Amino acid sequence: MNMQEAAGAADGILDQTLAAIRPPVQWTHTYSAPGDCYVDRDRSVMTVISAERRGSFLGLVERHWKSKGYRLVATSRNGLAANFETQDGFQLEVLIGPNDQAHLSVTTPCVEKSEVAPPTSKPNGPDYSKRELPAPNVQSTFWSADAPLPA
Repeated sequence: MNMQEAAGAADGILDQTLAAIRPPVQWTHTYSAPGDCYVDRDRSVMTVISAERRGSFLGLVERHWKSKGYRLVATSRNGLAANFETQDGFQLEVLIGPNDQAHLSVTTPCVEKSEVAPPTSKPNGPDYSKRELPAPNVQSTFWSADAPLPA
């Protein structure tokens, strides 16, 4: 596998993950960079995820990744981040960062060096990949709600 093929696989993981989030969230590409022998692909969620719905959002992503057979590597003490690994060495992270913004990232394993094209997936909203990322600014009747989900 070369870096372009690995980047395509990383994009596929992110595409599948975002497609599994229901109701859907608006997202944008935020970071894509090749390293010496790996590629990082990042996406940021532009939908406001309220404090009351963070756990549901993170839990949904974690359940999706576990259903794919990905292994949980670590979770943060504050519960705002989780790291997973695929069977073939891709490193996945979901986190709630500054401004309560959700981020998904994939780092590929070390592979054969090659040129790497930008991601081809189209964001389902404005593309902030070449400009400053604002705070989440899309309201959702579900994800932005101030009430926790019923038990």
